[in-house]
Amino acid sequence: MNPKPRPHHDVYLRVLRGMTPQQRLDKAMELSEAARRLFRDGLRQRFPHLSDRDIHRLYLERLDKCHNRNY
Repeated sequence: MNPKPRPHHDVYLRVLRGMTPQQRLDKAMELSEAARRLFRDGLRQRFPHLSDRDIHRLYLERLDKCHNRNY
């Protein structure tokens, strides 16, 4: 049983199927960039005292932990 209702999932799939491979790739890249911006903005809110350079360093450290969690 899926705990989260998804009433528009069929519409979502129909839209995806109607896109070209390039359009799907472009959308994936757009969503990825939006997620990175949100992550960086969240770090800025959580650590307002850090410089841009330190925020960037923290951002890279946190991303590295996410990508290497199996090690």
